[in-house]
Amino acid sequence: MAIESKLLSIKKVSISKRVDSVTFDHKHGELLGLIGANGAGKSTLLHALAGLETYSGEIRLDGRTLSAIPPHERARMVGFQPQATSSAWSLTVTDIVALGRMPWGDEKRTAIEQAMERTGISALATRNIDHLSGGERARVWLARVLAGEPQLLLSDEPIASLDIHYQLAVMEVLKQYTQEDRGVIVAIHDLSLAARFCDRLGLMYRGEMIAIGTPKEVLTEKLLSTAYGVPVDIDLERTPPVVLPK
Repeated sequence: MAIESKLLSIKKVSISKRVDSVTFDHKHGELLGLIGANGAGKSTLLHALAGLETYSGEIRLDGRTLSAIPPHERARMVGFQPQATSSAWSLTVTDIVALGRMPWGDEKRTAIEQAMERTGISALATRNIDHLSGGERARVWLARVLAGEPQLLLSDEPIASLDIHYQLAVMEVLKQYTQEDRGVIVAIHDLSLAARFCDRLGLMYRGEMIAIGTPKEVLTEKLLSTAYGVPVDIDLERTPPVVLPK
């Protein structure tokens, strides 16, 4: 699918002392991966884009200033999956996923069932969340975000606790979601999967966006060695591409 108009525009966004003057655009139909070492500012930036962090600069969503969009409307437009999520009650998987419909004030069954099917948790529907493995829970939380059908989906390290089968499955889900004329921004540590699935990558280093572009433009030995402090082996011509520390 062709990548079309701007969904998100970020200009000189700074957040406390953790993110400094970040500027980039994000388009409908695009999967953008945020990469960089721990503490580089990826999660902080995602929180700001979700409206959960105070920032300076400008964030515009579909041409509108993010801070001017009423919270209930923003909750419908932007879905956020944080790194760590827990439930205070022992709810069933279906009930957890249904919470993704709260911004809409309904329980749209087709959206809930489709989200569960996409993330491979339909068989867990009646299980309680506290009886699931960490990887299963991660997929439940992603399904909850998908159930809200947001225009922009923000996901902070969604594959960190998953085995390789579900890492691939989740990245496929996120990629497919962009093909519905929506946008996805994902913080990701696996550079090989980032190269394989992301349309563009934003490389963060000490709170700054030091490179943004296609995987071929960003995944260079010079840039990655700077950002991670180690030499890397890069083979983007291989199928699938491989990026590993030497």
